[in-house]
Amino acid sequence: MFTIEMVALVVLGVVLWAVLKQTTIQKINVNEEDIVINDTVENNVAMKGYRNIALFGIDARDDNLGKGNRSDTIMIASINLDTGEVKICSVYRDTYMNLGNDKYSKCNAAYANGGPEQAISMLNMNLDMNITNYVSIGFNGLIDVINSLGGVEIDVKEEEIKHLNNYQASMYSTETKERLTDDYVKVTKPGLQTLNGMQATAYCRIRATAGDDFKRAERQRTVLLACLAKARSASVSTLSATLDSVLPHVATNLDSGEMLSVLKDLASYEVVATDGFPFETNRVTGKVGKAGSCVIPTSLEDNVVLLHKFFFAQEEYTPSPSVKSYSAKVSSDTGR
Repeated sequence: MFTIEMVALVVLGVVLWAVLKQTTIQKINVNEEDIVINDTVENNVAMKGYRNIALFGIDARDDNLGKGNRSDTIMIASINLDTGEVKICSVYRDTYMNLGNDKYSKCNAAYANGGPEQAISMLNMNLDMNITNYVSIGFNGLIDVINSLGGVEIDVKEEEIKHLNNYQASMYSTETKERLTDDYVKVTKPGLQTLNGMQATAYCRIRATAGDDFKRAERQRTVLLACLAKARSASVSTLSATLDSVLPHVATNLDSGEMLSVLKDLASYEVVATDGFPFETNRVTGKVGKAGSCVIPTSLEDNVVLLHKFFFAQEEYTPSPSVKSYSAKVSSDTGR
């Protein structure tokens, strides 16, 4: 399975900047009236003053970012509109959840089944969130973002080199759509070094070392922060080139007004925390029927409590009746 890093703030900023450049990006509109938000969430005072946006990395080499493609990277970016603080939480793609249609399986199937609309509903239903906006980026976009920024600084470990190069060799040319053979630059030594777009994307895919998929998500967040650091120090011309290269590979339902409302404070945003859902203390891995090997929240309800503490500093959050129902179903299906 191919996974890509959602360069969350870089991509979000690029999309917002598109308004000023009057550049067309893909619009896969969702009907906000059809997005599910659990009943008790809309009246949650602690969530007021935050903008929550779903970020999807899509395994699509033809730049079709709608349904039919699995979201191999899923993140939520929560922006505190008063302070500019940003918290980002990965949702592990193999997490066993309600897919937004009362069917249960690995959560990345929601995007494939119903596009961003169902994927957003899946996040809202299982996590008691109030998301209505999304940004999606495809395979080519990630490589182009990193190359336009001149690469990213990553500390590559000795045990990662073989897997990084193997993943490069298994990837496809963005121009010919053919499998690569020797048309890539191998990483030959460990240590802090500049990785190009192909190398960094391959780095994000590594899951064969200790830590498996959880370590992979950690690598993804490492690349995220490296991209953000590079973007902050980039020239206007570099950022403009990044914008031009990535926009054809991006889709969103943010309208111009919403983009500009975020753009005006973009320079003050600061990532203050990142994490993964389910949280390390409340998850196991195991086989669940036809779904196969899954990340199992123990329990979903307890993880939602931790998520609201992480995002909104709610010390004693009470999950909605809907989440409690989904949590009971997950526990019943998994025996956890």
